Amino acid sequence: MIALHHQYRARVSSGLRRPKSQRMRGAFSSNGVTIVAVVVLLHTLASAQQDGDLQQQLQELKQQYEQTTRDLQLRIAALEQQIENQEQTQNKTKESTISAAELAAQEAARNAVTGSSNQVGAKYQGQVPLQPTYDELQEADNKIKGLQREVGAFEFHGYLRSGYGLNSEGGQQVAFQAPGTEAKYRLGNEAETYGEFIFVNNWLNPGQHPDQTWVKTEVMIEANTTNSTNSASFPQTVVNGQVTSGGNDQFRLREAFVRGGHFLDDTQPDAIFWAGERYYRRQHVEIDDFYPLDLSGYGAGIEDVRLGITKLAVAFLAGARPDITTQNGTYAKSNVDVRFYDVKGPLGLYGAWFDFATSKGGTTPTGTIIPTSSGEAFGFKFQHLEWHGGYNAFSIQYGTGVASNFSSNGSGTVVEDPTPFINSQAQFLITEQVLLQPNDKFAIMPIFVYQRTKDGNPLHPWQQWVSFGARPEVFFNKYLSLAFEGGFDHTHSQFAPLYDGWLRKFTIAPQIGAGRKFFSRPVLRAYLTYGNWSDGFRGFVGGIPFQNRTDGFTYGVQAETWW
Repeated sequence: MIALHHQYRARVSSGLRRPKSQRMRGAFSSNGVTIVAVVVLLHTLASAQQDGDLQQQLQELKQQYEQTTRDLQLRIAALEQQIENQEQTQNKTKESTISAAELAAQEAARNAVTGSSNQVGAKYQGQVPLQPTYDELQEADNKIKGLQREVGAFEFHGYLRSGYGLNSEGGQQVAFQAPGTEAKYRLGNEAETYGEFIFVNNWLNPGQHPDQTWVKTEVMIEANTTNSTNSASFPQTVVNGQVTSGGNDQFRLREAFVRGGHFLDDTQPDAIFWAGERYYRRQHVEIDDFYPLDLSGYGAGIEDVRLGITKLAVAFLAGARPDITTQNGTYAKSNVDVRFYDVKGPLGLYGAWFDFATSKGGTTPTGTIIPTSSGEAFGFKFQHLEWHGGYNAFSIQYGTGVASNFSSNGSGTVVEDPTPFINSQAQFLITEQVLLQPNDKFAIMPIFVYQRTKDGNPLHPWQQWVSFGARPEVFFNKYLSLAFEGGFDHTHSQFAPLYDGWLRKFTIAPQIGAGRKFFSRPVLRAYLTYGNWSDGFRGFVGGIPFQNRTDGFTYGVQAETWW
């Protein structure tokens, strides 16, 4: 508009003049100024409006940015706190129980904060949010902390094997075990479902900090079934000491004790005190499930007392035979067990133990006189741990009198029933087991057992049991493997029941497992087992299906696990 105004003035001044030019030029100049002012004002107002919109947009963006930043910071802090809580909880308990407790904790918190419930309104209207008060938030936080403490205090452990098999005659699977032995080779030769379920509660120090006092309760339930039905309750038929038909599901309380440690911080910080019923420092040969030393029972004691280069455990252990009574009541046996262990020496760790046992005799209702008896037993053990991917364990032990069965009560191969000759009973036992796993493709465990026993009767000679075998395993990948097992037993008895012979057992078992180690569990396996035995064992092995035979097959499937 300014440019047009100037151009107009230039044309007028070049000679295009009209009457009253001065008045018209003044009027035109006045109008031009007005137009210019209006245009400038409109432009200014438009610019101001545009600037105001930009400022508003900028302010809104700043607010959104600040709000988003605060939200992200809160979310990050919440996630970091959640991760920290999960890590702390995982250090205190097993993953499975953590998951259950976290769900319970979340539900408790959700109920406390949102007011949700299982009532009709909550089901059909959804969760109706409330404005949580401080008291409600504090209550929810206390519930979560309480659940986390309970999770950290509880432990669940156990062992389980279960499956089903048939024999070559078409009936249910039977086990091949030589007479006069305390064990049998296990792979493909276990015809029962067996489980041990251990419940532990940590009363003090659930985080198990090594420098703090701790106390825990342990309870273990043992279950043993004959695989007859899901809930078998049929009379048993026993032939030559073996169950041949029927059988009841059996459930036993095998452990119920309390133990604790770190009571004597100044003198014996590692000492552990215990009392109740428990498995007590058992020695175990894996592939034939043999316990050469098992003083498990009822009593009390102290373990892990440091004495210079060794550790010491002392315990009082006892058991009773409710099937044997005298005028004094149920026949009972008491033991004082002393052990020295973890002595470092050439090639490995060394240990020794001593047991003194006594039992009060009397006269049974049938008139049998059982003398009051005492006996001693002692042993030596060597362990070479972390050896060629496995270990080596050797033990030798000897016992006399009522202590000769290396058990806390009056049962076992040596002392099936106490007799007038109980003070002359004796046992000598050697065991050796080795685990070798040089790589993740192959592992093998060979074992050896030599046992001589005497029942005390001067007319009866020593009985003998010799056993050796091995279980090699070949691993194809992380999950697939093939296991073999061969075992040989020879026993000899010159008094009733009379037997003298040998038994051989062979098993092949393809497996699906959870790793590439000999002890990787869980494992699923199918198996084919063949057993044969000498004529001296005819009628003693395999029960009814193989009563008149000296060999037989069994086959089946099995799952085995521990946790």
